[in-house]
Amino acid sequence: MANLLKLSSWASNIAPSPTLAVDAKAKELKAAGEDVCGFGAGEPDFDTPEFIKEACAEALMAGKTKYAPAPGLPELRAAIAEKYRRDNAVEGVEAAQVVVSPGGKYSCYLAILAVVSPGDEVIIPAPYWVSYPEMVKLAGGLPKTVFAGQDAGFKITPEQLRAAITPKTRMLILNSPSNPTGAIYEKAELEALVAVALEAGIYIMSDEIYEYLLYDGVTHASPASFSKEAAASVITVAGFSKTFSMTGWRLGTLMAPAPVAKAVSSLQSQTSSNATTFAQYGALAAMQQWDKSMAAVNQMIEVFDRRRLRLLAGLKAIDGIECARAQGAFYLFPNIEALGLSANEFAAKILEEEKVAVVPGEGFGAPGYMRLSYATSDEVIDKGLERLARFCAKLSAS
Repeated sequence: MANLLKLSSWASNIAPSPTLAVDAKAKELKAAGEDVCGFGAGEPDFDTPEFIKEACAEALMAGKTKYAPAPGLPELRAAIAEKYRRDNAVEGVEAAQVVVSPGGKYSCYLAILAVVSPGDEVIIPAPYWVSYPEMVKLAGGLPKTVFAGQDAGFKITPEQLRAAITPKTRMLILNSPSNPTGAIYEKAELEALVAVALEAGIYIMSDEIYEYLLYDGVTHASPASFSKEAAASVITVAGFSKTFSMTGWRLGTLMAPAPVAKAVSSLQSQTSSNATTFAQYGALAAMQQWDKSMAAVNQMIEVFDRRRLRLLAGLKAIDGIECARAQGAFYLFPNIEALGLSANEFAAKILEEEKVAVVPGEGFGAPGYMRLSYATSDEVIDKGLERLARFCAKLSAS
């Protein structure tokens, strides 16, 4: 009997999220009275816009507390479809192709679960968001990483993609703007990758959760907009968390070819049932009052941009650190190999000695790097840079 009382292979083989672990440790130290400079959290430090909160509160008070349709409120799905036609130039998108889920993370997982069977391979460009490989494993698939470092702008080439594809390949995951690097693929670069994927007959999951967080005048392109053939193979996932500072609301979106969207809806109906009903009314307000939403987003971007440049300048002034100029999301991803410690060792020691929380690159498939989020205050950035410089100076002197 004792031999039967063990965890499943899924639970045994899954790794906890390193980003959430770092954030939790930083919050634990703060609660104990420590002065921690936290660069680990992947969430905006702004409140959700007031009109979105009010719409949710009104729905709650109006009794919108019952089950919603598994794929989401019909009017919200229609508004999201309209947004993809208007803002992303994806022709002919219908509400039936949209699913609203309990968080962008769950949208990603459902997309993978809908098309990946045990033994299928999924190509994941590295550095990658920490959860992609684990989600593929939970679906019984095999994650296959393709690395592109700082010298390549953290972007894989069509040649690398073509070399990685095998008869078992089922999906390519693209994330632009990227977590953790902040890198953005230009439209022509995406078109070249999509052409290789279409030639091979594989799905593309395009994670566009950071699509509106852009700097330096760069633009975002959605692979589903490139052609009818692309639209039939691309599953676009996004959500409300990053754009509208709604991380705790747990509202993700998925837009896909109709058969895939229908499969995702069925999967959701048997797992989470639906995203929280009254929260969806807040999201609906964000979609229906788009000008007001974008005004709030632009105010947030203005602050993020200033912080991005402040943190970048500080990192580049520290001997032993190299850092690319990210143009999206709210992360920088410096290389620390010259400092002589692994990223895991670096992150552990600087948290212990200087109370600075960073996420080591190993969790992103990029040893020798670390991720810093600038979704934090100017005060924390300045204090954190001072501590980081002091810590690196000690390493160089030893």
